[in-house]
Amino acid sequence: MSKHITLSTLLAPWADLTASDSADLAISHLELDSRKVTKGVTFVAIKGHAVDGRNYIASAIELGANAVIAQADETHPHASIDIINGAPVVYIEHLNLELSALASQLYPLNDMQLIGVTGTNGKTTITQLIAQWLGLVEQRAAVMGTTGNGFLDGLKPAVNTTGSAIEIQHTLSDLECLGAKYTAMEISSHGLVQGRVKTLPFHVGVFTNLSRDHLDYHGSMEEYERAKFSLFTEHECQTAVINVDDSVGAKWAAQLNNAISVSLKPLNSEPAVFATQVEYSEQGISLSFSGHFGDGTLTVPLIGEFNANNVLVAFTTLLALGLDKESLVNSAHLLKPVLGRMELFQSEGKAKVVVDYAHTPDALEKALKALRVHCKGKLWAIFGCGGDRDAGKRPMMAEIGERLADKVILTDDNPRSESPQAIVKDMLAGMNYPNLAVVEHERYKALQYALSQGDESDIILLAGKGHEDYQVLATETVHYSDRESAQQLLEANL
Repeated sequence: MSKHITLSTLLAPWADLTASDSADLAISHLELDSRKVTKGVTFVAIKGHAVDGRNYIASAIELGANAVIAQADETHPHASIDIINGAPVVYIEHLNLELSALASQLYPLNDMQLIGVTGTNGKTTITQLIAQWLGLVEQRAAVMGTTGNGFLDGLKPAVNTTGSAIEIQHTLSDLECLGAKYTAMEISSHGLVQGRVKTLPFHVGVFTNLSRDHLDYHGSMEEYERAKFSLFTEHECQTAVINVDDSVGAKWAAQLNNAISVSLKPLNSEPAVFATQVEYSEQGISLSFSGHFGDGTLTVPLIGEFNANNVLVAFTTLLALGLDKESLVNSAHLLKPVLGRMELFQSEGKAKVVVDYAHTPDALEKALKALRVHCKGKLWAIFGCGGDRDAGKRPMMAEIGERLADKVILTDDNPRSESPQAIVKDMLAGMNYPNLAVVEHERYKALQYALSQGDESDIILLAGKGHEDYQVLATETVHYSDRESAQQLLEANL
């Protein structure tokens, strides 16, 4: 919840406005999108990646903006003030880099403990496991990320994994007012590069893993890695919890002096938390651990090796925050699978369907390997690749599907403006026996086919969409959900 502060107080770190006629103007709400400005809101106009917000200053004032804070340039120098239709427009140098600090002036945090989770895969699962677990030991916790922002029983949709610096700070402040003592945030590489979490004080920063993704934005794996690493080197991060089973994580842990290493294999390094024994069954995972915080055994109703890793990372994070080990161990069996993350759907006499968000080569490989342990019959893989995104991963994903599944069905993900047929053609190029792959562009029909051909000992992985309830086509976004498809088709008489 925002407080009211004066314009001169808000901008005091950057400019002295005490002598200005607008110094005492009350500021209570900042907005980056001119279209969302209403009476009394303060518009923040920056030169963005695609749009220059300064082009919309006049329209924001028309909509009722009480003031504008704009990025300075050659014609509008730092700390200069224009008056447009009675509203002050204050120009600040490098405003695009100062949004996080600006937002923290108006939407401050007091005692909330922040956990930032970065990496290619596992961010949503780990943040939600952390929040669930905190709830089980009677601590109020929220999440921010891909599946939404807020408390787990009432998430509000999020447009991006990591929102704008102003949205993030405002949301966190609101959550603290609603009683959140902890918030676990997914931190995207885009969010780090663009300074969206620049001034947030993280009690714990968490690294999951690094594999090919977002190369359309970063250009190279080196730049992508550098972006992720900046959470620990260029942001306030008291303790780092690092998955060292990932080769990049192992390298980082050796470089950081505040790192706790986490592994599913015994470690000699200190401080560390590692597994001494892991057992997988259809009921879940039993994981014995040792290391910096002592010994014990966690029993959790989740599937697969990478979930064992996710659980151990979440557990270590909570221990690093000072939570009681025995309380966490005793409540672990009450944890639940995360929506659309290795989520199991089953009906007597039919193949099991597992819905997962895996949309990168690494995630698909891990999901299929995890399910192979549980599969007594044939393992099916249904997946596609997004349009207008990194095309290089298309043949890689198809190769993984062919190598690790018994049956592959290539389908559409979010084709966006690209031809679905062209996307599938790119995928087929990665297969040794492309004629053995089934191509069915409609995801619902692809699952229908697999269920009609499979039997009750089979497992069908429906990958790529997870929790999402939409599909982005060339000209429209339509309602579609893998979870709904699984439920409907398993209940139907095929």
